[in-house]
Amino acid sequence: MVTLRQLQREQADWSVKNFGLHDGWEPLLGVAEEVGELCHAHLKAHQGIRTDENHKMAKVDAVGDILVYLADYCTQEGIDLEQAVSETWRKVQQRDWKRDPVSGE
Repeated sequence: MVTLRQLQREQADWSVKNFGLHDGWEPLLGVAEEVGELCHAHLKAHQGIRTDENHKMAKVDAVGDILVYLADYCTQEGIDLEQAVSETWRKVQQRDWKRDPVSGE
Protein backbone atom coordinates (compact mmCIF):
# COMPACT_ATOMS: atom_id res chain seq x y z
CA MET A 1 0.00 0.00 0.00
CA VAL A 2 1.33 3.42 -0.91
CA THR A 3 0.74 6.60 1.08
CA LEU A 4 -0.17 9.82 -0.69
CA ARG A 5 3.20 11.29 0.26
CA GLN A 6 5.04 8.29 -1.17
CA LEU A 7 2.93 8.44 -4.34
CA GLN A 8 3.78 12.10 -4.76
CA ARG A 9 7.52 11.52 -4.29
CA GLU A 10 7.66 8.54 -6.64
CA GLN A 11 5.43 10.20 -9.22
CA ALA A 12 7.61 13.33 -9.20
CA ASP A 13 10.72 11.30 -10.01
CA TRP A 14 8.90 9.30 -12.68
CA SER A 15 7.43 12.43 -14.25
CA VAL A 16 10.77 14.23 -14.54
CA LYS A 17 12.37 11.11 -16.02
CA ASN A 18 9.61 10.67 -18.60
CA PHE A 19 8.51 14.24 -19.39
CA GLY A 20 11.10 16.60 -17.96
CA LEU A 21 10.15 19.80 -16.18
CA HIS A 22 6.64 21.08 -16.89
CA ASP A 23 4.01 23.47 -15.60
CA GLY A 24 1.20 22.55 -13.22
CA TRP A 25 -1.50 23.21 -15.80
CA GLU A 26 -0.37 20.18 -17.81
CA PRO A 27 -1.24 17.53 -15.20
CA LEU A 28 -4.30 19.60 -14.24
CA LEU A 29 -5.64 19.04 -17.74
CA GLY A 30 -4.85 15.36 -17.27
CA VAL A 31 -7.01 15.37 -14.12
CA ALA A 32 -9.87 16.91 -16.11
CA GLU A 33 -9.49 14.37 -18.90
CA GLU A 34 -9.56 11.46 -16.46
CA VAL A 35 -12.62 12.86 -14.64
CA GLY A 36 -14.29 12.85 -18.05
CA GLU A 37 -13.32 9.21 -18.53
CA LEU A 38 -14.68 8.36 -15.08
CA CYS A 39 -17.96 10.10 -15.91
CA HIS A 40 -18.12 8.28 -19.24
CA ALA A 41 -17.65 4.87 -17.61
CA HIS A 42 -20.18 5.64 -14.90
CA LEU A 43 -22.77 6.89 -17.38
CA LYS A 44 -22.43 3.94 -19.74
CA ALA A 45 -22.68 1.50 -16.82
CA HIS A 46 -25.79 3.30 -15.59
CA GLN A 47 -27.33 3.26 -19.06
CA GLY A 48 -26.48 -0.42 -19.48
CA ILE A 49 -24.91 0.18 -22.88
CA ARG A 50 -21.55 -0.60 -24.45
CA THR A 51 -21.67 -3.89 -22.59
CA ASP A 52 -18.53 -5.05 -24.37
CA GLU A 53 -16.57 -2.57 -22.21
CA ASN A 54 -15.58 -3.30 -18.61
CA HIS A 55 -17.06 -0.23 -16.96
CA LYS A 56 -15.87 -1.17 -13.47
CA MET A 57 -12.26 -1.49 -14.62
CA ALA A 58 -12.56 1.78 -16.53
CA LYS A 59 -13.73 3.49 -13.32
CA VAL A 60 -10.88 2.00 -11.29
CA ASP A 61 -8.34 3.03 -13.93
CA ALA A 62 -9.72 6.57 -14.10
CA VAL A 63 -9.67 7.01 -10.31
CA GLY A 64 -6.05 5.84 -10.20
CA ASP A 65 -5.07 8.11 -13.08
CA ILE A 66 -6.80 11.07 -11.40
CA LEU A 67 -4.69 10.59 -8.28
CA VAL A 68 -1.46 10.21 -10.26
CA TYR A 69 -2.16 13.38 -12.24
CA LEU A 70 -3.20 15.16 -9.05
CA ALA A 71 0.07 14.15 -7.37
CA ASP A 72 1.95 15.63 -10.33
CA TYR A 73 -0.13 18.82 -10.19
CA CYS A 74 0.53 19.19 -6.47
CA THR A 75 4.27 18.71 -6.98
CA GLN A 76 4.37 21.37 -9.68
CA GLU A 77 2.39 23.78 -7.49
CA GLY A 78 4.32 23.10 -4.25
CA ILE A 79 1.37 21.44 -2.51
CA ASP A 80 1.82 18.49 -0.16
CA LEU A 81 -0.99 16.21 -1.36
CA GLU A 82 -1.17 14.14 1.82
CA GLN A 83 -1.28 17.26 4.01
CA ALA A 84 -3.94 18.88 1.82
CA VAL A 85 -6.14 15.79 1.97
CA SER A 86 -5.63 15.33 5.72
CA GLU A 87 -6.38 18.96 6.58
CA THR A 88 -9.43 19.08 4.34
CA TRP A 89 -10.77 15.77 5.63
CA ARG A 90 -10.44 16.99 9.25
CA LYS A 91 -12.68 19.94 8.35
CA VAL A 92 -15.16 18.00 6.22
CA GLN A 93 -15.69 15.20 8.74
CA GLN A 94 -16.85 17.76 11.30
CA ARG A 95 -19.77 18.82 9.11
CA ASP A 96 -23.22 17.41 9.85
CA TRP A 97 -25.55 18.13 6.98
CA LYS A 98 -28.40 16.16 8.56
CA ARG A 99 -28.32 18.32 11.69
CA ASP A 100 -27.73 21.61 9.86
CA PRO A 101 -28.63 21.42 6.15
CA VAL A 102 -27.81 25.10 5.61
CA SER A 103 -24.16 25.24 6.69
CA GLY A 104 -23.28 21.77 8.00
CA GLU A 105 -22.05 23.37 11.23
